[in-house]
Amino acid sequence: MSIKKTLTIAGSDTSGGAGIQADLKTFQEHGTYGMNVLTVVATMDPDNGWSHGVFSLPVEEIKRQAKTALSTNVDAIKTGMLSTEEIIETAGNIIEEAGVQSVVIDPVMVCKGEDEVLNPGTVDAMIEFLLPRALVVTPNLFEAGQLSGLGALKTIEDMKAAAEKIHALGAKNVVIKGGKQLKHEKAVDLFFDGQNHTLLETEKTETTYNHGAGCTFAAAITANLANGLSVADSVFEAKEFVSAAIAHGWKLNQYVGPVLHGAKGKFGAPEVTTTTV
Repeated sequence: MSIKKTLTIAGSDTSGGAGIQADLKTFQEHGTYGMNVLTVVATMDPDNGWSHGVFSLPVEEIKRQAKTALSTNVDAIKTGMLSTEEIIETAGNIIEEAGVQSVVIDPVMVCKGEDEVLNPGTVDAMIEFLLPRALVVTPNLFEAGQLSGLGALKTIEDMKAAAEKIHALGAKNVVIKGGKQLKHEKAVDLFFDGQNHTLLETEKTETTYNHGAGCTFAAAITANLANGLSVADSVFEAKEFVSAAIAHGWKLNQYVGPVLHGAKGKFGAPEVTTTTV
């Protein structure tokens, strides 16, 4: 039996809905063997409104984990929460050492408010160490605005401009997640392959139970690439997968509701339409 091996370099979400937990669940749903290099441990305090605590692992420990995982000859790699510039550089070096072409960068940014990164240096580090190694990069609207230098993105045209700038920084393919934040009648993502802009659209799901959607989307792309799908087909299936997961999101407690990672296999997926724009 030949099973493709997928690696996530990301943080642990102790509540289980996002981070490496979402990645590993998604890898499993796609029939790949998931491994992880842990960068951060995130905890949530139920006695203080679910406030987050973040503990970054020492870089030397991150390197030791990577040595273990890379000894297995992984087929695809994704990144998630990388909390410091040093950890971002380390992740870039891990990817370089692996020699893997199927690399998905989910440029998770910790921000304060809606338009300011908590540590602006991490944006520059992502541009230097991660984007040139990305087969696919999957920023949300805020992250795309930061990486492109365009700030707040409010329209499809804004997303197209940001995608072109991010592509010019070295990412071979760019997927900007519009989702519910974009003022549009449908849940929209924009895929740019360096030549064409394609909108991926589904009906919006009115829910607040969408914790982990971004991680899940990027992990699905990663697993699809490991399984030999083209970039375009990997992105399309990931849109189906995460749309189903969001549609069947559920309440974990009074603070959070995660997506349901196995929803597509159990219930099918919402229709996704594609349009060249």
